[in-house]
Amino acid sequence: MSNLPISAELIAEANARELDALEDDYASLGRKLERAGIGIDAVKDRVAGFSVAIPTWGAGRGGTRFAKFPIAGEPTNIHEKLEDCAVINQLSCLTPRVSPHFPWDKVSDYKALREEAASLGLGFDAVNSNTFQDQPGQAQTYATGSLSSTVAATRQQAVEHNIECIEIGRQLGSTDLTVWVGDGTNFPGQQDLARSLDRYLEAAAQVYAALPGDWRMLLEHKMFEPAFYSTVISDWGSSILAAQELGPKAKCLVDLGHHAPNVNIEQIVARLHRFGKLGGFHFNDSKYGDDDLDSGSINPHQLFLVFNELVEAELNPRDGFNPSYMIDQSHNVTDPIESMISSAEAIGQCFAKALLVDREALHLAQEANDTMMAYQALRRAYNVDVSPILAKARLEAGGAIDALGVYRESRWRDRKAQERKAVGLGAGIV
Repeated sequence: MSNLPISAELIAEANARELDALEDDYASLGRKLERAGIGIDAVKDRVAGFSVAIPTWGAGRGGTRFAKFPIAGEPTNIHEKLEDCAVINQLSCLTPRVSPHFPWDKVSDYKALREEAASLGLGFDAVNSNTFQDQPGQAQTYATGSLSSTVAATRQQAVEHNIECIEIGRQLGSTDLTVWVGDGTNFPGQQDLARSLDRYLEAAAQVYAALPGDWRMLLEHKMFEPAFYSTVISDWGSSILAAQELGPKAKCLVDLGHHAPNVNIEQIVARLHRFGKLGGFHFNDSKYGDDDLDSGSINPHQLFLVFNELVEAELNPRDGFNPSYMIDQSHNVTDPIESMISSAEAIGQCFAKALLVDREALHLAQEANDTMMAYQALRRAYNVDVSPILAKARLEAGGAIDALGVYRESRWRDRKAQERKAVGLGAGIV
């Protein structure tokens, strides 16, 4: 790592100002946890080994359905995106991998791109295909579907694009392909609901057949948008059925915003793990629908309950436990770097809190049908302020005790605003 973006001296100076307070808070929390039979250093070491990927597209401003409001210094290409992702990881020490999206992040030399990322302390996570948007010069339109299109040439185009993404990912060192399609209908009778799924499965099977031996195909479901009447892969049931049909390398990917309101997502986690199909997560938060809000900003308790099930799954791996974790957010009114630093912290905190759950007490209460004590076993862990644990882990990894504070002190965004080409006004996603 020879090209880290933030000055090591700046981080060290900021950490020196915060160190005494952190040591005091960490020692105090350590004494509290020790009374419960928990060693704080062991929890800190687990947190230090935890990571979540960040999306290249998340480094820029997103948009509402009607407009995008760019921010000065926003990245305009994959190279600038990698720079911003490196800032997030250098300060938070939780996000060492990036997830690219094609064709948005296409370059001519992927070996060089992999080396460029490595010089910034980054690797590559799952690659994402795009068959929900037409590209300049594209032969077939995806206006009425992609992998499930009634047009054979369109299905073939979508298959070939996904296979191309696998080849790009292979050069980047990835081992996962994420497939999300916006295919569906907006009117009753628009398509035959059974045949559209048949077409999807037939086309997806061709992509599956092209996977290298150590790769996985992560199927992402979404209840609605852009299809508002029916969506081909609309829920975890459709996703797991498709994954079971395709084969053992096909897994289900859960986006926290892709469900009907009030769906019990933590139960879905348990169900998918039970059948060996839990492939990964896209972390964000939701108030109304697929809002792609910052992780933990609306319902941090739900995020904790999800991690409680993930820790349970890790302790009971069944046929294996290796989910892919990624932040997937739209930053419409914030600096995207700040949002992803904040989100990585929220995700790491919920993981740490889940590690604090007294599993023996929880399981005994569950077996005894002691509802209140089972609930309290979770609540005690959730109520602990674990921020000193994450800060200590960042410090020991060379990151910043106060990641957001150091980012602002670095004036990274101001400097990039002077160097980068301005992003024009956008029309949103309508």
